Amino acid sequence: MAQASHTNVLDDLGVRIASGDLSPGQVLTAAGLEEEYGVSRTVIREAVRVLEAMGMVASRRRVGVTVQPATAWSALDTRLIAWQLAGPRRSQQLVVVTELRAAIEPIAARLAASRATDLQRSEILRLSGLLEELGAQGRGDSEDYLAADIAFHDLILDASGNLMLAAVKKPIAEVIAGRSRVGLTPATPEHEALHNHTQTAAAIARGDAEAAEHHTRRYVDTVLGEVRGESG
Repeated sequence: MAQASHTNVLDDLGVRIASGDLSPGQVLTAAGLEEEYGVSRTVIREAVRVLEAMGMVASRRRVGVTVQPATAWSALDTRLIAWQLAGPRRSQQLVVVTELRAAIEPIAARLAASRATDLQRSEILRLSGLLEELGAQGRGDSEDYLAADIAFHDLILDASGNLMLAAVKKPIAEVIAGRSRVGLTPATPEHEALHNHTQTAAAIARGDAEAAEHHTRRYVDTVLGEVRGESG
């Protein structure tokens, strides 16, 4: 990888660690990385500094750069999620984050039914209608559908009024986008999932917390079944 940039070195090392190609306990040296990537010591240090901040490596003078176990990694960092989706553990990562969604999104929808502003309720309805329209056109794998889908889920998390729940927007968006990038989002969305998106929006709009939670759980469970099937 001659004349690699800081970003290229960081991404390549990140994918190699996330995929297990570089295993926990393995020690790398700055000199070895310089030679391998054909870059300056400064570029290597910058990449290592980011990986260290993410808990993926530990750097010690006269020891080198030691790859850390996955339990030490910043699991919700969107860069890490992207690296995992780029490697052979993609299917497992899709399951893990969808399980997180199953734990969080139904509660967020329940809270949104009580706390959303009129503007948020209106926008959630608009986005659900757009998803339904694009899905009916067989455009579930389009950029327009992806953008509306991410905006829909982002808005529900925001409308919950809970900053801790809203803090998972980026990891969830990264997985939704990542699944689309690798061609796993169907052109014609699963009817049950799309129907429950619409019902969730309607429930939030009318302030029905129980129905909002129920229908959100239904569509997340549908997606979870799909990604578990993909990992099997």
